[in-house]
Amino acid sequence: MTSSAAPERHSANASDADAEAAKGADGRPPKSPSSAALSPRASVTTRAATAWFATATALVLLVLLIVLILQNQAMVTVHYLGFTGSLQMGTALLISAVAGGSVVTIVGIVRITQLRLTARRTRRIEAERERRP
Repeated sequence: MTSSAAPERHSANASDADAEAAKGADGRPPKSPSSAALSPRASVTTRAATAWFATATALVLLVLLIVLILQNQAMVTVHYLGFTGSLQMGTALLISAVAGGSVVTIVGIVRITQLRLTARRTRRIEAERERRP
């Protein structure tokens, strides 16, 4: 049980050190967050890093999708809403994935639009309330 108390004291000391490092030269906390010194352990994620991560993830998923298509080249008969056709299984799976992604994207766009309209209405109502005495 004593081993669990030791890390707590250590983390408390570390946070105290971070708080002391964030104080200004006169010992008071800084007036704005931008003037606070970042801890050496602080991790900052940039937009470029996020974009590179998203690109790498998309590339890996694309390679996996190509492998799926290449490994499923058997011809299958597809029946959909009265239509019948024959195509490769990998191609049918790709079309299904694109259709599913399109549905998710459309639902997301509709929801984002709803949220933006609600936020705009709220801002407009608050602005009207501020104008009235």
